[in-house]
Amino acid sequence: MAYARHAHIEVDLAAVAHNVRTLKALTAPGTLFMAVVKADAYGHGAAAVARTALGAGADRLGVATVEEAIDLRGEGISETIHLLSEVPVSAIALVIEHSLIPTVATREFAVALGREATRIDRVVDYHLKVDTGMNRIGVKAEDAAEFARGLKDFPGLRMEGVFTHFATADTPGDWDFEGQVEQYERALEQMRTDGVRPPIVHAANSAATILHPETHYSMVRCGIALYGLHPDKSTYTRVDLRPVMSVHARVSFVKRIGMGDGVSYGLTWRAAAPTTIATLPLGYADGVHRTMSNRMQVLVRGTRCQQVGRICMDQLMFEVPSGLSLTVGDEVVLVGAQGDERIVMDELADAAGTINYELACAFGMRMPRRFL
Repeated sequence: MAYARHAHIEVDLAAVAHNVRTLKALTAPGTLFMAVVKADAYGHGAAAVARTALGAGADRLGVATVEEAIDLRGEGISETIHLLSEVPVSAIALVIEHSLIPTVATREFAVALGREATRIDRVVDYHLKVDTGMNRIGVKAEDAAEFARGLKDFPGLRMEGVFTHFATADTPGDWDFEGQVEQYERALEQMRTDGVRPPIVHAANSAATILHPETHYSMVRCGIALYGLHPDKSTYTRVDLRPVMSVHARVSFVKRIGMGDGVSYGLTWRAAAPTTIATLPLGYADGVHRTMSNRMQVLVRGTRCQQVGRICMDQLMFEVPSGLSLTVGDEVVLVGAQGDERIVMDELADAAGTINYELACAFGMRMPRRFL
């Protein structure tokens, strides 16, 4: 029998396709859809998710790094791939070689990009990043029109698009969000006045795609929602998303302990009475954050069981409720459904004091994937 690690994640590609179609249905006909598959598709497997998303109607892909884009090209994916941040000047040759759409946020990068494109007799499409208040990267909104005008006739360059990113789109009625939209609109209007009319204008992330149709413009960029995870509780009732990732393990050890006996490093949990403790072969190196120690539950035969003791690098323990029979090899679900019970990623994120994005990425770092 072939070896298979007794801890893995399952990726439901049919759920990816459903989520793409559901999110696209929120947009007007003709609105482009970018599937964001950076960070190995948020831990779900970039190549498989990209193919599925494109097959379900996505028009383009978004990644964070040149390496991520080249990996997708190596998988035979020829569709348009965007680099969502400005990459180092040293990567320009690779950007052109692999027909990637770069982000421009500084004149230094734009000049270097145009010169290299001209040297090899190419014209490179780029998207200008406008900073409307996130204060991460991008040309300041009040300077965007002048910046764009300065590159309008620069050899080797063609502005295909302009975009911004919202900091608080997941907060309904937020003043800062409204302010970002106003800044973006002013920048776009000034560009049009100056004769700069990029064919593609985009701003909406997952939250804005769901909550703010006025920001869809000509393209939306969906990341977290693509994976059936909500950007905020405010979107729960607004759209029918299906979780893509589930996390599974098999019991590796079962033992009885006495009253007062402790479990794991620091003995932070002690048994109030004689009880049964089961061990699972995964830990914080697999994405089960140590901060979730004594704060999370797992599913065994559709029953919730309390995790106990500090989560280790490669193992964690849970208490087996009285009356529940358990043996080595039994399946346990950390995220997903079992019987009539379900544990969602948001529940673990709350226990860890973080967001579902981070957990999904972390689960995909070391555990093998099974695509459904």
